Amino acid sequence: MPKIKTKKAAAKRFKARASGSIKRGKANKGHILTKKERSRKNRLKKSTQVHAADVVLVQRCLPYLWK
Repeated sequence: MPKIKTKKAAAKRFKARASGSIKRGKANKGHILTKKERSRKNRLKKSTQVHAADVVLVQRCLPYLWK
């Protein structure tokens, strides 16, 4: 069997947690930050978990995530 290539764009955006879930960063923190409240920007700093419906899509892009 040939090796499966990893999607490099996905590899930069997702990491595996020790519990087995997948970690992702939140959107809307890149630019136009002057009009956003400080509390909102602080909330966007934190990482969150990939939704269960999207886990299969991420696993397809990252075949060696847990190895």
